[in-house]
Formats: sequence, C-alpha cells, structure tokens
Amino acid sequence: MIHKTKAIVLHQIKYTDSGIIAQVYTRDFGRQSIMIKGMRSRKSGKHNVLFQPMFILELVFYYKESRGVQILKEFSVSHSPADIYADIKKSCIAVFLAEVLTTVLREETPNFEMFDFIEDSIKFLDKSESGYTNFHIAFLSGLSSFLGFEPGIRSNPGQKYFDLMNGTFISRPPLHSAYADPEISEILAEFFSSSFDQMRSIRLTGALRNEVLDTIIRYFSVHLPGLKKINSLDVMKEIFN
Repeated sequence: MIHKTKAIVLHQIKYTDSGIIAQVYTRDFGRQSIMIKGMRSRKSGKHNVLFQPMFILELVFYYKESRGVQILKEFSVSHSPADIYADIKKSCIAVFLAEVLTTVLREETPNFEMFDFIEDSIKFLDKSESGYTNFHIAFLSGLSSFLGFEPGIRSNPGQKYFDLMNGTFISRPPLHSAYADPEISEILAEFFSSSFDQMRSIRLTGALRNEVLDTIIRYFSVHLPGLKKINSLDVMKEIFN
C-alpha cells in the first residue's frame, strides 16, 4: 500500500551505481529502510543532499510490513536544516546525534512523542545562533526518557552520586562501579532538570563537557547492552574541547 509520512533522515548507504538506501525514522512507522532509485545519477544527484542526516522529509512510499526495505515513490522537504550544515560545529553535532539515533532506534513501530521530540530538537539547533555547545548532552538526556530509562531528578543536594544502573541520585557511592563522581553528578543534575533554553546557562570547560558526554554515553551503554561504538564521538570531543 502507498503511505505518506514525515521522516527524519539518519543515514544513507550506496545501493547499485545510481541508488541509495536511506535509514529514516518515520512518525507513523518507526525506523524504516527506504530504497531511492536513481538518486546518484547525473540528473537526480542534486537531490542526494536532501537525504543527509537530520533533514526532515515528507515521504510517499510503497509500504509492506514483511519487506525489509521499502520503495520510495516521491518526497518533499518538510524542513531543511540549512543553518546546521552551514556551521561546522552544528554539523558535527548533527552527524554525531544521527549516529547515536541510528544505533538506538530499532523499533518499526510509531512513537509520536519521540518523533516530535527529535523533530523539535533539530529545529531548535538549526535556529540557534549561539549557546548550543551543550546541545548534544541536553538532547541525549531528553532522549533517554523516550527510550525507557529516564534519569530521576535529584531531590536534595546531599545526593552527590548519580547511579548509572538505577538512574537515580544517591548519597553514597553504590557497591558497583557504574556511577558518576560528585562533580559530574552535579552537572548531570542540572541537565536532567533543564530545558534546551536553560542548558545555555550551564557553563563548562571543554574537558568537563567531554567527561559529561562520556558519562551520558556510558549511561546509554548500561541500559542498551550491545550499543555500538559511536565513531564520531572523538570528533565531537575535539570540536568542543
């Protein structure tokens, strides 16, 4: 059957000499693989840029539940993150987050709230003129709640350690080793209770930001066993150090 849905581009791979298969996260069908024929031809090649990470498209495709790769009929642009790709730091964030999403989004079922969160986040980053150096950390903090392991909010300053296994702040180090020290836990507590606008006021050195990012990735790894290595992580650290 032919269906229309909004989709966020995560990744693309070459398919034959002129086609690609795009990994997308759709609003109505969850994660899907979409075959786009002729995209790499001389005539249609100019449209290939529209299937870069974090572009938001309206797709019309032939959907069959038992088929691993769906076939595209037509598409249009819902939101082009032009400012993201005009800024090296924003584009690094986009590539990093797309790689994370490619790794963690596996369900071929709709999750409207998560789709809307990701879409709104892309638009927020795209329009931000400054103060977005913490965006990737704030995004991952918010994403965790949609993936089923939302961290608890610290209820009092005496809870100095963040327990990665249980997603809670505690007053003493746990018996296991999966926890953050007081300095990083303090910063995490700020992120977990902040909006994208509020995260602008969290002042971090490059070294601290990277340590917080490592901790967030570790938190994901604890709750998503088998999480693949994020290859763009080192680039992110270098850019924002």
